[in-house]
Amino acid sequence: MTTVADLYPTRGSSETVTPRADPVVWSGPGDPGPIRPAELSGFERDGFLAIEQLITPDEVAVYHSELERLIADPGVRADERSIIEPKSQDVRSVFEVHRISEVFANLVRDPRVVGRARQILGSEVYVHQSRINVKPGFGASGFYWHSDFETWHAEDGLPNMRAVSVSIALTENHDTNGGLMIMPGSHRTFLGCAGATPKDNYKKSLQMQDAGTPSDKALTEFADAHGIRLFTGKAGSATWFDCNCMHGSGDNITPYPRSNVFIVFNSVENTAVEPFAAPVRRPEFIGARDFTPVR
Repeated sequence: MTTVADLYPTRGSSETVTPRADPVVWSGPGDPGPIRPAELSGFERDGFLAIEQLITPDEVAVYHSELERLIADPGVRADERSIIEPKSQDVRSVFEVHRISEVFANLVRDPRVVGRARQILGSEVYVHQSRINVKPGFGASGFYWHSDFETWHAEDGLPNMRAVSVSIALTENHDTNGGLMIMPGSHRTFLGCAGATPKDNYKKSLQMQDAGTPSDKALTEFADAHGIRLFTGKAGSATWFDCNCMHGSGDNITPYPRSNVFIVFNSVENTAVEPFAAPVRRPEFIGARDFTPVR
C-alpha cells in the first residue's frame, strides 16, 4: 500500500473529473534553458510545444538507420521489450531503447533534449520510459485517445503531474499517415477512467488500449471544449507535450511510414511509488524504477 496521497483517483466504478492540482511549468521565469519565454507560456497554456527542427537531417539519418537496425534484429524482436502488431506481426514498438542502443542513449543525453525537460520540470530528470514507435504503411494501427499520466499514475505510481514527453519524428509526419493528435488545454483536467485494472494489463494495453480508456461521452465533451490539433512536420521535428494531455493517433493506411522516438522524462522529485490503481507494478522497461538523473 502506498502512503502518498492520491490526488488523481481513477479506475473506479465511474468516470471522474479532477482539476489539475500541479503546475504545468515548474521552473521560474528567470531559470535558464533552451525554451524561449513565449514558447514556455504557450506550453503552459496548450500543454504542448512543437519544434520545427530539433535534430538535423544528418542526425535523422543516423537515428533512422539505428531504428531500422533494431527492428531487423531477431534478438531485439524476440525481446520482451518489443511489441508486435497483432495483425501484420511487424514490430510496433521497442521499449527501453536508450538502454538497448547507445545511439539512442546519446540522444537522451543531448542538451537540446534533456535541457528542455529540465526547464519544463524545474529539476533534474530521469527517463521514466523510452521507445521507438514504428508505423509502417498499409495498416499500422494507431493509439486510442488517452492521458499518459492516467496510466503512469494508476499502473506505475507516479504521484504528481511532473513528467513530460517528447516525440521526435524520424520520418515525415503527413496529415494522412497516422500523426499525433492532442486536445489543446486538456492537460488542465484529469479524467479518471472507469473499470478496474486487470493483472498484467500491460501485455494487452501495449497492443490495444482498454483499461484507462475514456468513454465516448467524455471524449466528445473534451473535444468540444478544447478542439483537436494534428501535428505534421518533417523528419527531425519534435513535439513536447505534458503528461496529462489527451492525445492519440490514427491508423496508417497510406504507403508512407511514420516512425518516431519517444522519450518520457520525469522529475527526480516525483519518483514512482506503488501503483495507485493496479494490483502490481508494470515491468521496469515500461515504468522505470531506476531514478538516476540523466547526465
